Amino acid sequence: GPVPRMNLKRVFPFLGWLPLRLETLRADLTAGITVALVAIPQSLAYAQLAGLPAYYGLYAALIPTVVGALFGSSGALSTGPVAMTSLLTAASIAPLAAPASDLFIVYAILLALVSGLFQILFGLLRMGVLLNFLSHPVLMGFINAAAIIISLAQIPTLLGISASQSKHLLTDTWHVIVHIDRVHELSLIFGIIAIAALVVFRKRAPRFPGVLISVAVLTLLSYLVGYESMGGRVVGQVPQGIPVVGMPPLDWHAALVIAPAGFLIAIISFMEAMSSCRIIAIRTRTPWDENQELIGQGLAKVASALSHSFPVSGSFSRSALNLAAGARTGMSSIIAAAIVLLTLLVFTPLLHHLPKPVLAAIIIVAVVNLVDFRSIRNAWLASRDDGIAAAATFVTTLLFAPNIQIGILAGIIISLSLLMYRLMRPRVVALGLLADGSLKDPDELRRAGLHPAIGVLQFDGRLLFVNVAYFEQALLRLARENSQLKYIVVVCYGINGIDASGVERLSDLVERLKTSGIQVLLGGVKQQVLIVMERTGLAETIGKENFFDTRREALEAARERLYAQAAESRQASGNPATDDTSSRA
Repeated sequence: GPVPRMNLKRVFPFLGWLPLRLETLRADLTAGITVALVAIPQSLAYAQLAGLPAYYGLYAALIPTVVGALFGSSGALSTGPVAMTSLLTAASIAPLAAPASDLFIVYAILLALVSGLFQILFGLLRMGVLLNFLSHPVLMGFINAAAIIISLAQIPTLLGISASQSKHLLTDTWHVIVHIDRVHELSLIFGIIAIAALVVFRKRAPRFPGVLISVAVLTLLSYLVGYESMGGRVVGQVPQGIPVVGMPPLDWHAALVIAPAGFLIAIISFMEAMSSCRIIAIRTRTPWDENQELIGQGLAKVASALSHSFPVSGSFSRSALNLAAGARTGMSSIIAAAIVLLTLLVFTPLLHHLPKPVLAAIIIVAVVNLVDFRSIRNAWLASRDDGIAAAATFVTTLLFAPNIQIGILAGIIISLSLLMYRLMRPRVVALGLLADGSLKDPDELRRAGLHPAIGVLQFDGRLLFVNVAYFEQALLRLARENSQLKYIVVVCYGINGIDASGVERLSDLVERLKTSGIQVLLGGVKQQVLIVMERTGLAETIGKENFFDTRREALEAARERLYAQAAESRQASGNPATDDTSSRA
């Protein structure tokens, strides 16, 4: 029946592509070729960014791309090497091994496996929504800093200077500036021509495969002028044929050492893939499942490890290109992978003379678009806390580069700390009741002729263990500052939840105020809060007669009770005939 088929589609999302129509296949073929023409040079560049020999990028753009398309929920998402994940790979392994060394490659393969297993686990546990704990301002602070770091890291390659590897990228950049006289002029010329060509193609002819054309022309030029023999760095020998597929070398001690980095890559690379999926879903009006996408991305990373390559992710730029080129299903990614396979089997000798400064130029032009300081400014304008979190993440990531994972962890800790602080100190406003029945805020209290016996407190937020003490202090301060106080009206419109600590403290507080001759009235209690209060006996402690549907009703009840008390006391003193306008306030 239909139920098993639906379940099958959940496990194997590619069944949703069937049946493949000729029109759909034609659209996917065009999109696949277009994406492949960008993916091949980009993949070579991102492998270099990850600290591996350039041809490892082609391995990462082959089987992982197919697996990501088959098992992901978003048809147009293009999986493969991306700048951010490549940078994180280099940053995570740099303290453990020298770039491009055999040990470095082993760690990169292991990192792909570990981060992939984390993502599969998150997906199976349906934890897609929980990954949103990495707030947008922190992510934007990190991406802005990472884009600058990626660009700075490419400068030595662009200038043809040997890069010094210290613990700080800013120190390395200063080292390059100091030794600028060692620049290899021809490398710089190739780099500048590549940047100019890529920018012109993007601005003037975005429909053309500008990256591929630039790479092809400059590789030919490199061969013709003898760039390598003149001291220039080229991609060099690329092994022909497909990568060896099999279990990566397993070292449990090494896996434990890089597990935190794998966890971080699993989260950040998914955040990047998720932003692409959301845009694709809006543009194509098709649904996507974040948990299935986690499994798809995780399987792609595991496939990358099995084909002896580094962590991959959903590419924002190639997915946008895939969509713009008219991709209908994930078939476009499989076609793109087929062209990568063809390159590995036939065209690898053509890559030998590709200058490394050209790859550096591809990276710089790709990531410059990620720099968006407006997002940090907007975070600041929306909320000071968000602004602080974004700015702190940005600065920390830059200062600790190349160990950029410290920046993102600092950002998460800062944003969670500020969230806790916000929860601990919600908005509490002490209001005063004027003689005409209107309410005034604290700044106007001192000037106004206030009713001395009625205090009003407005609390916005859930009453939880983290903030109930703050609420208690506000009530006690109100009682302390108004010696004639008889009633406190708590405006409850903003209280949408209460926990056990809130119940306990509020119960105790009501009893203490009662002994001091102060009655607490509640106005506008929400249904879900009232249910908890009734269930725990708090409603009984406060008294059912002290609950009111609105603030106005609670205030009128307080005034009526005061009037009644005043009338009683006058009768008791035998003086009923006094002007009662003041008591009726």
